[in-house]
Amino acid sequence: MSEMDKKEIEMELAELESQMQDPNFWQDKDKAQSVIKQISVLKNKQASKNKYDKGDAVLSLFFGAGGDDAEDWCKILFEMYSKYAESKGWNISILNEHKTEHSGLKSISFELSEKSTPTSKQGVYGIMKNEAGVHRLVRISPFSSKSLRHTSFALLEVVPKFVNPSEVEIPDKDLKIEFSRSTGAGGQNVNKRDTAVRIVHLPTKISVHVEAERSQQQNREKAMEMLTAKLYQKKVSQQKIERESLGVIDAENEWGHQIRSYVFHPYRMVKDHRTDVETSDVDGVLEGGLDIFIEAEKDL
Repeated sequence: MSEMDKKEIEMELAELESQMQDPNFWQDKDKAQSVIKQISVLKNKQASKNKYDKGDAVLSLFFGAGGDDAEDWCKILFEMYSKYAESKGWNISILNEHKTEHSGLKSISFELSEKSTPTSKQGVYGIMKNEAGVHRLVRISPFSSKSLRHTSFALLEVVPKFVNPSEVEIPDKDLKIEFSRSTGAGGQNVNKRDTAVRIVHLPTKISVHVEAERSQQQNREKAMEMLTAKLYQKKVSQQKIERESLGVIDAENEWGHQIRSYVFHPYRMVKDHRTDVETSDVDGVLEGGLDIFIEAEKDL
């Protein structure tokens, strides 16, 4: 968001808020609600100017309802985002993954980073942050002997790679830290020492697990960075919900509602439910063709 954009938003907000001071403001309820909704949208735009937009990002995928299909869907989404990242020339580094016996994924966390310092106003996090949410798949299940249509879900979280620790206060007493043997590359050259680190933030139950690095200390530092970023994101999301709880806009948990549907059967379509952007080129989307959606998300 440029300085000009910020000034225009501030001027428009000032004008709308001045209308609210009119003693007759609530006489026309429809108009009043429209004004308050516009104020909420503009304040959200103000808040969306994130100081971490130029930085890198950590993405985490979690399987949801749908059993084996959901675990498979989680893997498909990881492959889709990996291909998108490759098309942008970004580095991909897996922090931890939980594979299933059917080669699906229960969860995976991975870091996307620029290979050089970004010159535009948006870095990886700025581009990817609006992809966060629930992604829904509808298809004929390859796991169904009766070839039944099945719906499954996966959740994508997107947080900045690094958040200044001063943004979020995390007392040591609020942390539970556990160590275990790494199963990935970081654990193959450390004489089977307990290098994997899991940290739980007790008040919120938010947990992170990192095993990609070669030492316990490196994994612990990375895990704390991820936890700080998740708590920062939670704080920002809560502020957004509070702004929307004026009684005009329903305050919904943004993680609990699907943002996009991918339909393979009975027709083929990918549709974003926030922007109404859709395409029948399902294969192209799964090959990393996400720009059609990400461009439209810039106004969210």
